[in-house]
Amino acid sequence: MPIWIFRISTLVAFPFLTYTYIRQDWMTVLGGLLCGALLVAGEVLFKRLRLVKLMIACSGVLLGYLLFVLFDYGMDHLATRDMMAFWQMHAHKIQIGLIVFGVLASLFKSRDLEGLSYTGSHLKVADVTALMDGRIVDLCEINFLSGIIVLPVFVLEALNKMSESKDPLERAKGRRGLDVASRLQELSEVAVRVTNKTPKADTMEERVVKLAKSLDAEVVTLDFNVSKAAALHNVVALNVADLATALKPVVLPGESMSLFIMKDGKEKEQGIGYLDDGTMVVVEDGRKHIGKRAEVSVYSILQTSSGRMIFAKIK
Repeated sequence: MPIWIFRISTLVAFPFLTYTYIRQDWMTVLGGLLCGALLVAGEVLFKRLRLVKLMIACSGVLLGYLLFVLFDYGMDHLATRDMMAFWQMHAHKIQIGLIVFGVLASLFKSRDLEGLSYTGSHLKVADVTALMDGRIVDLCEINFLSGIIVLPVFVLEALNKMSESKDPLERAKGRRGLDVASRLQELSEVAVRVTNKTPKADTMEERVVKLAKSLDAEVVTLDFNVSKAAALHNVVALNVADLATALKPVVLPGESMSLFIMKDGKEKEQGIGYLDDGTMVVVEDGRKHIGKRAEVSVYSILQTSSGRMIFAKIK
């Protein structure tokens, strides 16, 4: 609220001061209003620019000036009389042009520079499996994943190579991964940075983990091998598959539920149904209820390497 008071006060005060102390006509009021608007616009622009952006722009100014000094030195020692006359006539314009070029070049490459300048756990390095899966977008949209999503160039190149594969399944996965990367860059909830930094490693998994370690970042993945490699390098791995497993609804023995029985089971008179998360429920005496919804009572839960199985009976 105070910032809006400042902006409104500026837009009112400048025309009033110019009208009172300079000249009492509408052109003076318009000039004061324009000055106030420029001041407010500068404040808004400066507020939106992060410090790293300003530093990158300053480095661009320095780069452009150094280029001018190099050209100026060459003209003083190597140029002919006609070239020297042209240089002296247009040196100021060339200097401004080179400085503008340096600033624009730095800002256009700022995404790569920013991706390397940030470090910390607020960085999340996404690997190939996380992009192909796509649930990372949903997690970002509900603000479950915050900070900055880092997309390594070597991951995007791997997805692009997959999208050109002759195998239809692999081609579909690659295209989906590229589509998810594009959707991430369109989100307003998180910032996305693309980095060219490519650590030396034998496998894609090791490169992702080493990049995360160099940035002191976390890895977003669905790959069990990446999770194990991250543990060996003391890097935090956010496995979306583990998150989905942890969020499965808790069902306790003795609990009752309404279940749609879809098909018959392996044993006699058994019926099979599924929870919303895909967990299979084996129902005793459920065969005669196939195609119907029935009230069942849970009496046992079996945890296997492939997931959970729930055993129930008709209530």
